[in-house]
Amino acid sequence: MKKALYFLGLLLIFTQCKSSTNGPGEIDDTDLNGYNETTFFKTDGTEILNRQGDPVVIRGFGLGGWLMPEGYMFNMPGDFGPTKLQNAIEDLIGASETERWFEEFRTNYVQEADIIAMKEWGADHIRIPFNHKVFYDIDTQEFNEREFDRLDQVLIWCKRHRMDVILGMHGAPGGQSNKEIADSDGEARLWTEYETYMPITIKIWKEIARRYKDETIIIGYDLLNEPVTPDGYGAADVLRFHTDIIPEIREVDQNHILFINGNYFSTTFDMLDQIPSQVDNVAYSFHKYWNETDQGTINYLLDLRNRTQTPLWLGESGENSNPWFYEATKLVEDNNIGWNWWTHKKLGTITSPLSAKGNANYYKVVDFWKGNGPRPSADDAKDGLFQMAADLAIEKTELRPDVVAALFSPDFGSRNQPYTELTIPGTIAAVHYDIGNNGVSYYDTEYKRVSSDDNQNNGNNGWSMRNDGVDIEESAANPSGYNIGWIETGEWLEYTAEVTASGEYTVKARVSSGNSDGRFRVRVNDKPVGPDARIPNTGGFQNWQEITLGTDDFEAGTVLIRVEILSGGFNFSQLTFE
Repeated sequence: MKKALYFLGLLLIFTQCKSSTNGPGEIDDTDLNGYNETTFFKTDGTEILNRQGDPVVIRGFGLGGWLMPEGYMFNMPGDFGPTKLQNAIEDLIGASETERWFEEFRTNYVQEADIIAMKEWGADHIRIPFNHKVFYDIDTQEFNEREFDRLDQVLIWCKRHRMDVILGMHGAPGGQSNKEIADSDGEARLWTEYETYMPITIKIWKEIARRYKDETIIIGYDLLNEPVTPDGYGAADVLRFHTDIIPEIREVDQNHILFINGNYFSTTFDMLDQIPSQVDNVAYSFHKYWNETDQGTINYLLDLRNRTQTPLWLGESGENSNPWFYEATKLVEDNNIGWNWWTHKKLGTITSPLSAKGNANYYKVVDFWKGNGPRPSADDAKDGLFQMAADLAIEKTELRPDVVAALFSPDFGSRNQPYTELTIPGTIAAVHYDIGNNGVSYYDTEYKRVSSDDNQNNGNNGWSMRNDGVDIEESAANPSGYNIGWIETGEWLEYTAEVTASGEYTVKARVSSGNSDGRFRVRVNDKPVGPDARIPNTGGFQNWQEITLGTDDFEAGTVLIRVEILSGGFNFSQLTFE
């Protein structure tokens, strides 16, 4: 119900803010909710200044696969970049239907309601990664006005809701790395064929600068996402790229911040410390994935900032677990660094705030692409792909409030917050434990996903529903559709609930186990309910049994329920208070 009301509210706001019928260039202040800024974000020493000239630490989301789809975001093969994806879809449904699919995909992936939601969560800007092919056709040497119109519409929504924007080239002509994330054909031709592809890169950025040089909602341009130079190339080539392109952009646009990405996935900045002495209004964009969250991991960046008197911006991070999210954002904010999280929406995810769903025919397509199934019929492929695109619309996605809280809630590291409304009498799903960091609303022995080596090595072993350290798996045998498993001795969970009527209550738990070694205790407002409970051997970890824990008197009001694991090795799905 809360989710339904949330999305209903977004829909009402969306309806009230619907675009006027004004033509291009005729958007008035009323349509933009009074937005009439005339100044720009700037840099001053190590600070980024907002339009009022005040230092700011910006917090935002990347729009992920919108104009630069990567296969892993949609459960496709991991080596699918935009071009490989397009070719694969054309193989199944033809070129014209593929073009129509991309139109549906992009229309549904980002709507005004997405901008509203991100603003309500606490974001103040979005990063728009784009593939150069979206805006420019190398073969015809023509710019795509339809896609510029699409971008313009998003800028209108951002103005209306005071959401600033950073534009970023995620896929450069020729490819800035040999990876699918650069839409490469396997060779980083931007470097190996520089004289061919660099002039095209300059042409595209100059056209973007020409169109948006006076656009104040734009903070700046993220010039080259995650370059990775091949053997025989290195820091000098990345420096050359920036010293070649920055003067060309500045011929057209002197207003916007230019963000400089380091080599090797935006992590190393060798030789790039020369740029600030030659160019004003620049900042360094670094990325942080798959490492720890301690001060030592960013000290080399702080040294770069201090030496060059140039701001830092964490232009991309994410994919780990909620405790890692919380620690990473706290780390950079404590060091006066803004951040942008990757990404606001994916398909079948627990690591983004919004999770879209797949469908049976879509997964026939995915299985075929992965070599796990036969080629689907054209009709099944078309049905599955277009349903997938339709289900990207925000009102059809599932909200992950725990992810939002890990990024934006000031209480995440110190105080429990209810995940959803829980009432007694009634049944409480085990997976509806409170929101909070490890040691705040729960304790799990392996709580933080740091390494990318194994998705189930740390954090949520079941990789379902929530992105905390608690291990959750899907379970069709349970009313909630999930259970908590991989339970270990010493772990605990807390739930904030409202007792609606004073009285005597019987407390029961739904459990399963392949042995009889498990034991746990339930406390309500720190008072044990009955004796410690022993878990029976139910005949398997998905064979469920309800056991009675005890009876106690509860007063009406808010209570804190705590489930303490005295001996692990069982599964737990719900508590019932009768």
